[in-house]
Amino acid sequence: QVQLVESGGGLVQPGGSLRLSCTASGFTFSSYTMSWYRQAPGKGREWVAHISSNTRGTVYADFVKGRFIISRDNAKNTLYLQMNNLKPEDTAVYYCYAHSNQDYWGRGTQVTVSS
Repeated sequence: QVQLVESGGGLVQPGGSLRLSCTASGFTFSSYTMSWYRQAPGKGREWVAHISSNTRGTVYADFVKGRFIISRDNAKNTLYLQMNNLKPEDTAVYYCYAHSNQDYWGRGTQVTVSS
């Protein structure tokens, strides 16, 4: 059974940091490109960043460049998103997404940035 389970979300003050994790099972994690998406209240889901299967290629949305870092540990079947200098507009549910010949979504983890 395929599972993507996000964790690490929570409430943080503006300027703070969080590290999200996404643990995968049920498929060959190391063969999949992995991405983070987010969905803010009342808005559509938007792409945040992705990382290639071999970890060499990373791409970021402009609104997180210089603040977020995507990484993965293929030995642990885990994807990460280090989020620094968080802003209130980063408040959203964050989802991990695996894509190759098949696509899989996690259920999301809530990130709230507020003072």
